[in-house]
Amino acid sequence: MRAVQASEFGGPEVLAVHEMPEPVAGPGEVVVDVAAADVMFLDTRLRGGWGTDFFTIQPPYVPGGAIAGVVAAVGPDVDPAWVGKRVSTPTAASGIGGGMPIGGYAEKALAKANTLVTVPDGLSMPQAVALAHDGRTALAVFDRAAVQPGEWVLITAAGGGLGTLLIQLARAAGANVVAAARGAAKLELAARLGANAVVDYSEPDWSAKAHAASGGVQVVFDGAGGTLGEAALAAVADDGRFLGYGAAAGEFAALDRAAATARGITVYGLFDITSADTDWHAVTERAQAEVAEGRLEVVIGQTFPLDQADRAHALIESRAALGRTLLTV
Repeated sequence: MRAVQASEFGGPEVLAVHEMPEPVAGPGEVVVDVAAADVMFLDTRLRGGWGTDFFTIQPPYVPGGAIAGVVAAVGPDVDPAWVGKRVSTPTAASGIGGGMPIGGYAEKALAKANTLVTVPDGLSMPQAVALAHDGRTALAVFDRAAVQPGEWVLITAAGGGLGTLLIQLARAAGANVVAAARGAAKLELAARLGANAVVDYSEPDWSAKAHAASGGVQVVFDGAGGTLGEAALAAVADDGRFLGYGAAAGEFAALDRAAATARGITVYGLFDITSADTDWHAVTERAQAEVAEGRLEVVIGQTFPLDQADRAHALIESRAALGRTLLTV
């Protein structure tokens, strides 16, 4: 089979397609004929050599932590009725709070039977894999925030896959949205999805503009992290909520929690949001149903074939990608 390998840590040019042996399903596993694979910002960081203290990845390896496709074979203890079904799933090596997002950039990939989610009629394979990470995370984050009608919400990284979902969820709940992103294309997308105000955070006074547009937001959804997330805290009204789940700027935001607490601001980090008791299977099914029934739009900004995985990574690193970026097989 054909698969993309990162031959060494480095730039996008280290990604290339190679012929590799087909995977064989072990106990509790299935083999999926991949139709589409998710490409995450995390994939680009790991390819560059970041995160080796947290992920035991060593080149050569096949990137990619989520796939959608058709089950081709099952392990010895897995129900054979799965064969032929359309599914989305993390790869076998991937996992929330552990594991490694690898194995997905390939024509065939291993997955665990207990992570398979059936793709409903009315949902395409690209849509399904675009929701594999973002759909479940958006709903988990949004549920934790308990957004109320009339509240103001600030969303950073608003032009990405997760941010575009959160804009729609907030507006559907009756909230007002300030969308923060970089560049006209992302801000235009956020406005089309319903944002009441948009701010470009490449401008130094963007946080003040967000505060002025809202009078102080009650909720921040921070997908950017880094100094952008830290600046977003200044736009929060007293007694607000700050939910930091992303690191598109390179790292998670390093917030002054004591100062936030003094203002009555509740801060939730990634692991506060992704608690062990979250039913990720059910959350993923909810996200799929929202899209399949037309209540939520999943924005797939760009797709590439396997042999252009390097272009997908380069686009994400340039910060020019809109919504989700996918590989199609």
